[in-house]
Amino acid sequence: MMNIPLEDGLIINKEDGKATWLIEAYTDKKFYDYFRIIQQKNDDVNVQVIITHEGNDPAPFSTHIRGIKKFEKNISVLLEGHLNVKRSKYAELLLNELVNDGFSGDELVQEFSNRMNKKKRFAVPKSKL
Repeated sequence: MMNIPLEDGLIINKEDGKATWLIEAYTDKKFYDYFRIIQQKNDDVNVQVIITHEGNDPAPFSTHIRGIKKFEKNISVLLEGHLNVKRSKYAELLLNELVNDGFSGDELVQEFSNRMNKKKRFAVPKSKL
C-alpha cells in the first residue's frame, strides 16, 4: 500500500439504493501521473478513508477513478465506489499487514501502536509501472 497525504477531502454517501459513495481526494500535483496511469488501466483502487471524525477507524472502499482535475499546485481525484465491509475491522487488517511485513514480538507491538495512532487516511495499492 502507498500512503497518499491529503490537503483536503470529501466523502459523500450517494444514498442511491446501491450503497455508492463518492470520495474526493485533494492532494499534491506530483501524484497526477500515478493516478492517471491507474485511471487509464481502469484498475480498482482500494482506499481507506476516515468518515465524519478523525477518531474513527478508516473505512475500506473499493473504488474507480472517475476524474482527475489539475490545479496550480494540487490535483483533485474523484473516486466512486463501495464499502468493502459493513463494519471496519481496521485493527485486524493492520495486524495482518504488519505480520506480512515481517514484524514480530516487541517490534510488532510497537509498530501496531504507532500505526493505530496514525490511522492511515488514504492508501492505494502500488501500481506496477
